[in-house]
Amino acid sequence: MLLANQRPHYKHNGNFSRDQGNLSQCRCITEMTRKAMGGSVTFKTALTERLAIIRCSREQVNKLITDHPPHLTPGIKELVASLQQRNVKVFLISGGFRCIVEHVASQLNIPLHHVYANRLKFYFNGEYAGFDETQPTAESGGKGRVISMLKEQYGLEKVVMIGDGATDLEACPPADAFIGFGGNVTRPQVKERCSWYVTSFGELLKELEKI
Repeated sequence: MLLANQRPHYKHNGNFSRDQGNLSQCRCITEMTRKAMGGSVTFKTALTERLAIIRCSREQVNKLITDHPPHLTPGIKELVASLQQRNVKVFLISGGFRCIVEHVASQLNIPLHHVYANRLKFYFNGEYAGFDETQPTAESGGKGRVISMLKEQYGLEKVVMIGDGATDLEACPPADAFIGFGGNVTRPQVKERCSWYVTSFGELLKELEKI
């Protein structure tokens, strides 16, 4: 089984920060994200603080998805398709939000019941109400707990985790192997601690074709 942590990334017209109305808040969010992915603060702390700043409504989330749909990292669609043709189960475990991550999963033909991500909560009027803190992906070490659960649920003997952040790296073990990915961003903490590091999904696809 392969666990692909395909992080949604966005292309926009350069005015996104101004559209949000507060550049300093955007910088704060970026810094908290960097710290969380680098492992210098707990994921839940970073998530809580970022959402406290954003406080996005349901309408704003829907507009973001419509105006700035997530773009796939080159090569990931071909890699997932090749694995699925070999009857390899592919799961998507993300510290992002399910309402966005599901769009990535759909583009990759990954079943939605193979998606594990955080959930935003909204009041009846659509205003932000927090996030579901019971989801394992809301905590540091949560991805590892998901893997342990999947091993038990599906009787999996071998699990390979692919990711670019500290929360991905710490999921091995219980994952049996970890492949560091630097195609979108290089994090020294991750690169230095993994035995196999790639900068494109094409590299993995070439190795897979040799098997």
